[in-house]
Amino acid sequence: MRGVQRRDFLIAAGALLATTRDARAQQVAKVFRIGYLSAPNRESVEGILEAFLRALRELGWIEGQNIVIEYRWAEGDLERLPGLAHDLVRRNVDVIVAPAASAALAAKHATSTIPIVMIFPTDPVEQGLVSNLRRPEGNVTGTTNIPTADMLGKRLQILKEAVPKAARVAVVYDPTDQASLPSMNSLEAAARSLGIHLQYVEVRGAEAFDTAFGAMARERADALLVAGGTTFLVNRSRFNELALKRRLPTMFSVREGVEAGGFLSYGVNMTDFVARSAAYVDKILKGAKLADLPIEQPTKFELVINMKTAKALGVNVPPSVLARADAVIR
Repeated sequence: MRGVQRRDFLIAAGALLATTRDARAQQVAKVFRIGYLSAPNRESVEGILEAFLRALRELGWIEGQNIVIEYRWAEGDLERLPGLAHDLVRRNVDVIVAPAASAALAAKHATSTIPIVMIFPTDPVEQGLVSNLRRPEGNVTGTTNIPTADMLGKRLQILKEAVPKAARVAVVYDPTDQASLPSMNSLEAAARSLGIHLQYVEVRGAEAFDTAFGAMARERADALLVAGGTTFLVNRSRFNELALKRRLPTMFSVREGVEAGGFLSYGVNMTDFVARSAAYVDKILKGAKLADLPIEQPTKFELVINMKTAKALGVNVPPSVLARADAVIR
């Protein structure tokens, strides 16, 4: 009997060991699914996306090995975002990465359970994405581009320093895009202190560019400030061509606009900021609670100047502005 009992014990122990080994193997072999919901097309943000993927790789997450990424591109059409978000929910992804407020809002409306890592919303509390920044409740966390209340005013000030003769500045924005809506109070206050007359120009998609520049010409705009948003990011090359044709110096919120031929930009480095969101994805996939992941705000802003464009516009950038630039394109 003792021999039989010993044999049964060894069999049971072996079975338990095999089960444990199989469970560990399954755990190691688990492949997580990440949903990437983006308003622009892939081509317009390829460099930013690669920074995100590179940051994931540095954290040990390799696309095609332990993660699969479900990409959904709205191709600049914000009305497609809700449907794309619902599709990711049906795919039962483990986390949704949502660059820009429009994508984050679409994702939040589509699910209250799947974790969402937002990037760039200017005021996530006011937009209803989170209840507070220090300890977000619900299923949304990530990063926000809410550096100061007067960021647009700061951009206007730098534009005036770079182009002292600018007395009339057009502010272009897409009223359908949360990321493009200007903060009127800070902007108006800055304009008054600088002696600048503002012209607000609505641009509902790239097809409205010609009409918008026609309106600027009628008001004799000296320069223009891009409030931000998907329309101007996706179509930045064409927008800059039209601005150069009208001899209008441009101020963007991101350096991508300047790299595509714009004059100035002042704001966060989008590539760096998107890469930082990979840390949130890493922690979520490892089981962290969203309430324990406070929302990160930017602390560094960069001034980028395109001297090729300045020369084409006939603008002599003052040495004081050049000296403050973080990057100069020559």
